[in-house]
Amino acid sequence: MSPDRNPLRLGSIAPDFEAETTKGPIKFHDFIGNSWVILFSHPADFTPVCTTELGVVARLQDKFEERNVKVIGLSANGLESHQEWIKDINEVNDVDLNFPIIADADRKISTLYDMLDYQDITNLDAKGIPFTVRSVFIIDPKKTIRLTLSYPASTGRNFDEILRVVDSLQLGDKNRITTPANWKHGDKVIVHPSVSNEEAEKLFPGFETVKPYLRFAAQPGTQKA
Repeated sequence: MSPDRNPLRLGSIAPDFEAETTKGPIKFHDFIGNSWVILFSHPADFTPVCTTELGVVARLQDKFEERNVKVIGLSANGLESHQEWIKDINEVNDVDLNFPIIADADRKISTLYDMLDYQDITNLDAKGIPFTVRSVFIIDPKKTIRLTLSYPASTGRNFDEILRVVDSLQLGDKNRITTPANWKHGDKVIVHPSVSNEEAEKLFPGFETVKPYLRFAAQPGTQKA
């Protein structure tokens, strides 16, 4: 990471940038607009793990769109390579990939977002320049980074987990709740510690107190009338 640049943390504003993508040029903050965004990087085109990952995301795109989430990939190759690779992704996974993939052959965006691999000495291009690790950023409509993940190049990501985190974040933004370990959509949630019992009775009728600091409630929107 450049010593004169602050590290990206949860709560940081996602850096803006301009880029060429498989869907045309973008300015990242304009691309985000009023949506949530998942920005995720890939070490290189025509690699086996990346090919399966992009197929999974293409298959989940409708579920992301239902949640007002745009997905955008990044790979450390040029546009021509990306376009040829998409043909393979569609064929191998029986999908129709419609989200943009950023061309980042010069690693400018990978460097801006600290995505480069400094661990695996084999994850290099022909010039000896590091490829990216498998980074994930969940960014909200205020352009705020809400989640960061970094997987090694050798390990494919679990995109069901990323979808689960989106559900948790969006639910928590709308309601005064947090989500417990292994929570999934429809499970009980935790009443936020800042909510008094009096407030909880109004917000979460019938909530369950396990400990004074641990109170469970039905997920908002799932209660029976």
